[in-house]
Amino acid sequence: MSRLIGQDTFFMTEKDTLISFFSETRLQTETLCKPLEIEDYVVQPIDDVSPPKWHLGHSTWFFEEFILKHYKPNYQLYNEDFAFVFNSYYETLGKRVVRSDRGNLSRPSVAQVYEYRHYVTKELEELLSQHISEAIKALLLVGIHHEKQHQELLLTDIKYILGNNPLLPAYTNQIKEHKSIAISNQWIAITEGIYEIGHLDTSQFHYDNELGRHKTYLHDYRICNNLVTNAEYIDFIENGGYKDFNLWHAEAWDWIKTQHITQPMYWHKIDGHWHHYTLNGLHKIDPDTPVTHISYFEAFAYAQYKNCRLPTEFEWEAAQSKFNWGQRWEWTESAYLPYPNYVKPPGALGEYNGKFMVNQKVLRGGSIATASNHTRSTYRNFFQTNLRWQYTGIRLAK
Repeated sequence: MSRLIGQDTFFMTEKDTLISFFSETRLQTETLCKPLEIEDYVVQPIDDVSPPKWHLGHSTWFFEEFILKHYKPNYQLYNEDFAFVFNSYYETLGKRVVRSDRGNLSRPSVAQVYEYRHYVTKELEELLSQHISEAIKALLLVGIHHEKQHQELLLTDIKYILGNNPLLPAYTNQIKEHKSIAISNQWIAITEGIYEIGHLDTSQFHYDNELGRHKTYLHDYRICNNLVTNAEYIDFIENGGYKDFNLWHAEAWDWIKTQHITQPMYWHKIDGHWHHYTLNGLHKIDPDTPVTHISYFEAFAYAQYKNCRLPTEFEWEAAQSKFNWGQRWEWTESAYLPYPNYVKPPGALGEYNGKFMVNQKVLRGGSIATASNHTRSTYRNFFQTNLRWQYTGIRLAK
């Protein structure tokens, strides 16, 4: 049985464990939506942020499309139009609503989307109780972890929606975003040599972009045991970091000028003091917690300011057992590219990772918004260089 599912399932059968894992994941998504008002479900401030209602429907459509339609005899679609509404980017699976138009979907109603979720959950639990083939098991695990990815996106999208509301309303007091760093900075020395990178235990869940385990040669380097704190980043701001073109890539310099970027996302200076919007509302910044909502552009510029650099994803993976990680997704200096001998899976699932391997940077680790039992040391997240609505941070290397 998978360690991803937890040690408390030891005395359960594999079938029971998988059904429980599925059911708990489905419930957790709805739990994340409980603090929302009905008006919050449809808001889409920018293209990158999807309405909560769409996440609820899309993660449901995934199970219907990839499992129920093909493996449950006589399965009846809940609604024939929902594939068009809730498909995300799968060209193989037909036409879909343009991403930027998801916020225009006042219909189907929130109530109907919840009915859709419960219908699909019930149908899939019924199928799983009867039979779980190896093919269904593989698709089920992808679907579960796909929904866990959307739980993180759901949480960060909710933060963006509420954090751009003029009233800056709190979402919940149950999530602590910022934890102080309790130990002093140390530079961990890694000796040059050949290191193996990539996912090894294929009996454990993994994504296809982690495969192609391979050897890579690393030169001597040092990596910081801590993430960059708010206090350290405030020093960068107050010493003109956003005004010194020498620290920035040309594209990044154009970005901060055209977008008028002068501080991290969600930061506000009020009466001479830095505050930031959190899921708990607007609060003064704790200087000893890791800075977050930083673009790759800003992470690179800060590293330049400190006469350091960002680690490559290979350096990060080789050193990760020597420091704590998981509070912030950590930008690396690595382009998101396939590993040696990478093979894109056949069919629609082949669109999951491979087609995005261009013009993006890899992030490693995880964040306070990452779903439980989801990330691991070989997990490769990826985003465009200007994006910062996720819980992204900075770890330095040299």
